[in-house]
Amino acid sequence: MAGAVHRIKVVNDVSDLVPILRAVGSPLRLKVVQRLGEEWLTLEDIDREFGEEGRKALALFEKLRLIDTRWVAREGRKQPDKSYHFYYSTVNINTTSPLAEMSEVLAIATMPPKEYEKLESRIVAVIGDEGRFFSDVAEELKMSTTRLKALVKRSEKLEYRGHRIERFRAET
Repeated sequence: MAGAVHRIKVVNDVSDLVPILRAVGSPLRLKVVQRLGEEWLTLEDIDREFGEEGRKALALFEKLRLIDTRWVAREGRKQPDKSYHFYYSTVNINTTSPLAEMSEVLAIATMPPKEYEKLESRIVAVIGDEGRFFSDVAEELKMSTTRLKALVKRSEKLEYRGHRIERFRAET
């Protein structure tokens, strides 16, 4: 693949494993990751190949900052289309963590959706519409910072902005 850019995702914090595990957490998401690793695809391409679930996967990847975007001109169109490509070609895991924290992060990454949604809704209720500082949320919910980080990094509704947890608003 001539001219391909080789980017490495470096995982230094154990909670950074959650987005990677969630990105390939279903057979459909895995296929979308694989296709986005092969070539640049537009939203129209994703819709045609994967339907609404592919569109949701793309929004998740964008939230997790795992995809790159660029504008492409297509023949017969007046305006260019936004296209997407998986940002990383390699993952380097370089972290040391107490077994309890590692276990907690892996449990959150693989937690059944209904169980996870209960925890996520508690965080959403605490941050409200404006968002809140991370440490205040951890204190109010009586959660370890590792647990809260992992929960937010799994979420399709929440994201970090600086030292705050806010509701995620997709660009696509």
